[in-house]
Amino acid sequence: MTDTALTVHQTSRPTGFPTADHFRFVDAPVPDPSPGTAVVENLYWSVDPYHREMMDGDFELNAPLEGRALGRIIATRDPVALPEGEIVFHRKGWRTHAVVAPEEIRRLPRHEGVPLSAYLSILGGTGLTAYVGLTRVARLREGDDVFVSAAAGGVGTATGRFARLLGAGRLVGSAGSPAKVRYLTEQVGYDAAFDYHTAPVTDLLAKAAPTGIDVFVDNVGGDHLAAAIGALRGRGRVVRIGTVGQYNTPDAPQAVFNHADVVEKSLRVEGFLVSDYRDVQEELYEFAVPHLQSGALALDETVVEGFEGIVEAFLLMLRGGNTGKILVRA
Repeated sequence: MTDTALTVHQTSRPTGFPTADHFRFVDAPVPDPSPGTAVVENLYWSVDPYHREMMDGDFELNAPLEGRALGRIIATRDPVALPEGEIVFHRKGWRTHAVVAPEEIRRLPRHEGVPLSAYLSILGGTGLTAYVGLTRVARLREGDDVFVSAAAGGVGTATGRFARLLGAGRLVGSAGSPAKVRYLTEQVGYDAAFDYHTAPVTDLLAKAAPTGIDVFVDNVGGDHLAAAIGALRGRGRVVRIGTVGQYNTPDAPQAVFNHADVVEKSLRVEGFLVSDYRDVQEELYEFAVPHLQSGALALDETVVEGFEGIVEAFLLMLRGGNTGKILVRA
C-alpha cells in the first residue's frame, strides 16, 4: 500500500477547450478514516462529458474534483456497513484514495463473468443513461427506427446495443471519423452511419434514413438536432441527453429548424438527468447482465492506464479520441 494519495484540482476556468494547464496533481498522505467512514483505494475512474460543463462553475477551484469511481475499501471504522476488501462505487473520483461514508457508496453485485469495468460503463451511469433514454423517455417500440448522434461515444454505443436488443428497427448513427463509422456498422450493430464532417448533417441523414426516423437520441445538439426534427415521422420522439457540440464552443450557432414541425408532426422533445432515475439501476442489471454473460452484449471501452493519465484521458474524450466509454485504470 502506498503512503501517498494523489488528487486532481482544477486551477482556473477554461474558455473553449480546456488544456492540461487548467489542472494540477496534488499529493498528500493517504487519509485515515474517521468514525463511521472508510478509506477507498480507487481502481477505475470515469471521465465524462458533463465534467466539462462543471468546469465552468460547478467545480470548486483548487479543490479535489469529483466523478464516478470504483475502489476497494482498505481501512474502515465501520466494518459492518463498510467492510475491508469490499469493492464499491462512489462519486469521489479524480483521486487515488477517498474517505467515504455508507450513504456515499453502492456495493457492487459482482455478477459472474462480468468485468469490473462494466460497472462504470454499460452497467454504470453511461449504460443507465442509454437505457433510461430508450425505455423511459423515448418509450421505444419494437420496429422504431432510431438515429443517435455521437454514436461512437459511451452513451452512443450503449444506446445502439440496447436499442438492438429491445427490438428497434433501422439504427443510424453519426460519428466524427471514418474509423468510428466502420466501428458502428461492423461492431456495434448500426445499420448505417456517417461522418458528420463530410457534408451537411441534413443531407447525410436523409441518405442514411430516406424514409425518416421515429426516435432521435441526441448527445450533440446543433445541426444534428435540426436535421433530426426534419427527419422525424409523426409522433416522433427526441431524447435530449447532451449538447457536446457546445460544451467547448459556447458561441456555436443554435439549432435552426422549422418549429411548426413539432406541432404538425406531434413531436415530443424531452431531456432528462440520469440522477433522477437511480431507481432504474436494478432493472438495468436485470436487463443487461444476462446479455453480457451470454455474449449478446459487448463492452465498448477505451481504457487509459494509470491515474496519472486521467487529465489526458479527459482531454482525449473531449476531442473525440475515444471509442465507447473512456475509463482510467489504476
